[in-house]
Amino acid sequence: MINIAIDGPSAAGKSTIAKLLAKQLSYIHLDTGAMYRCCAYASLVNKIDLNDIKALEEMMNTIQISFNEKGEVELNGENVADKIRTNEISMRTSTISQYPFVREKLVKIQQDLAKSKGYILDGRDIGTVVLVDAEVKIYMVASVEARAKRRYQEYVNQGIEVDYNNIYKDIEQRDYQDMNRKVSPLKKADDAIEIDTSQLTIQQVVDKVSSIVLKKIKK
Repeated sequence: MINIAIDGPSAAGKSTIAKLLAKQLSYIHLDTGAMYRCCAYASLVNKIDLNDIKALEEMMNTIQISFNEKGEVELNGENVADKIRTNEISMRTSTISQYPFVREKLVKIQQDLAKSKGYILDGRDIGTVVLVDAEVKIYMVASVEARAKRRYQEYVNQGIEVDYNNIYKDIEQRDYQDMNRKVSPLKKADDAIEIDTSQLTIQQVVDKVSSIVLKKIKK
């Protein structure tokens, strides 16, 4: 077994592809983005200002993040998979993930889990920081328009009322924040294979990544 790193900007389809690929290969999908979303959600529930470093550090020392048998993320034993998928949490996540003490704790958890191999991790710094020795690294990209449409449809399917233009602007803003943060900015690893998903179906992307992985495993 090998480890697979999938990176890329918000709403590029990383988690969706990672989940389907994990099922197809009988690997374990570790949604690192959901872990950061949990931290953002915890800060919101506890009414912690994102500029209050001391309060955030105390929060990080007390929260427990895990995954159930379905691969859904849990915060302190509560399944929060649906609660963390709002636009507000997305923007808070972009801010809170910039703090070194947040990243250090979560990266350590991710690295420890992946030591046994057979993991697919998706996020923004998997190939460059978390799993620099991953045997396969994928960098997924898509136009802002394509990503905004996908995110908008996700919310509609969940019955959440949202404005498309706001989502478009939020994705642009998050891209800027993710690419320009001081700690572990979003960037393509030198040895990553880039896939533009703008005009591809989910199955087409899965097939592309699967082909890359199987070639690596056969070697």
